[in-house]
Amino acid sequence: QVQLVESGGGLVHPGGSLRLSCAASGFTLNDYAISWFRLVSGKEREGVSCISRVDGTTYYADSVRGRFATSKDNAKNMVYLQMNNLKPEDTAIYFCAITDGLCKWGQYDDWGPGTQVTVSS
Repeated sequence: QVQLVESGGGLVHPGGSLRLSCAASGFTLNDYAISWFRLVSGKEREGVSCISRVDGTTYYADSVRGRFATSKDNAKNMVYLQMNNLKPEDTAIYFCAITDGLCKWGQYDDWGPGTQVTVSS
């Protein structure tokens, strides 16, 4: 039932921008908090951003605050992550995931397959 599919990743130079999209289906988007995570091989996954299910408040990791912005369109069942001023350390696979709990403390059982972002000269 629940399906999440990321898109929009690619190769970009440092300082460039990308917009990631997450297409959601099989559930009502505004009933869930939705987060972006990223994963680098051999490292622990990192939470990037979250949109609260309670009031739509957005949260960001310190490493991306001021550069990234997340948003959603409930009517279109789409979630976005606008990434500006990209840095090499942003290189990772990016995933969207949902929880019916709180952004940071909820259990994320449903994930998309991920999209690769590579920032390199």
